[in-house]
Amino acid sequence: MLVSLFCGPAMAAKINLVALGDSLTAGYGLPAEQGFVPQMQAWLLAKGVDVSISNAGVSGDTTAGGLARLDWSLAPDTSALLVNLGGNDLLRGIDPRSSAANLDKILATARARNLPVLLVGLKALNNYGPDFKAQFDAIYPDLARKYAADLYPDFFAGLKSGADQTVALARYMQPDGIHPNAAGVALIVNDLGPHLIELFKKAQ
Repeated sequence: MLVSLFCGPAMAAKINLVALGDSLTAGYGLPAEQGFVPQMQAWLLAKGVDVSISNAGVSGDTTAGGLARLDWSLAPDTSALLVNLGGNDLLRGIDPRSSAANLDKILATARARNLPVLLVGLKALNNYGPDFKAQFDAIYPDLARKYAADLYPDFFAGLKSGADQTVALARYMQPDGIHPNAAGVALIVNDLGPHLIELFKKAQ
């Protein structure tokens, strides 16, 4: 029913989505056709969604890097924005207040351009202590509320639905333990894809 509603006459225009992110978006360690963006585009097209996704993922990028290249990533025909940043801030222990400020500016720019946004979050581990984790984990829901953006709370949610996280990590992650393999990306796409379909309704 979700797809049939989307593909009705009132929502027939092509969607141009910009996926702004880091290596998780760029498809680090995978053949080009198996990365997040190609798999997501194929999934959406298979659902009957007329979409073109611009891969604005840069491996190693922080929220500051994403903000710095935002303006030239948003082509004039951009219909919607997916924001998937923060993983490298987390790995480097960057002050969550700085990460939040950068993401705030990204969402403010999207609002000024009337672009609907899906903000993709991450969950911090306890490496930097409970205070850091609490501050980091709050970034995404707080900004989603502030800007009335759609929120997908955890990029890896599609891998965490099973009972045994150790098995999932071994089966669906690359050897670095940070990036999903092609099968893991497929699970992530399957879980996140319906949220993009909902987002696209706002872009028509």
